[in-house]
Amino acid sequence: MAIRDILPENFGYVILSICYSHVLLFYLSLKVFASRKKYNVKYPQMYSEKEVVFNCIQRAHQNTLEVFPAWVILQLISGFAYPLTASVLGAIWVTSRFSYAWGYYTGDPAKRVYGAYGYIGYFGAFFLCIATALQLLGVL
Repeated sequence: MAIRDILPENFGYVILSICYSHVLLFYLSLKVFASRKKYNVKYPQMYSEKEVVFNCIQRAHQNTLEVFPAWVILQLISGFAYPLTASVLGAIWVTSRFSYAWGYYTGDPAKRVYGAYGYIGYFGAFFLCIATALQLLGVL
């Protein structure tokens, strides 16, 4: 039995959106690593008492890691029933996290709202999960 026989048509796009998210995580990690060196923030210290910009870079990464597991679950479940829609929503969410980080990297935490459009992707996947559940339950 081939994997194409198990997963829905176009599910490859869902997988690619998750791969895109790992590019994001790698990028955010590199930014924190470089910032630790630049601002002389040693491990295991999470934040700096002097460097606001470092703290913003660290928070952009940390916040993304905080929501990432839930997003992956939403992406996978919604992708089983709605692979193309889930993929588009996933691309929106991941791209918004870049915008969120770049806004945060300015040192002005208020500019993290540049990534607020990511809620379209996140809540879109959430509602697709509900629709998928209702389909499985025979309600839709």
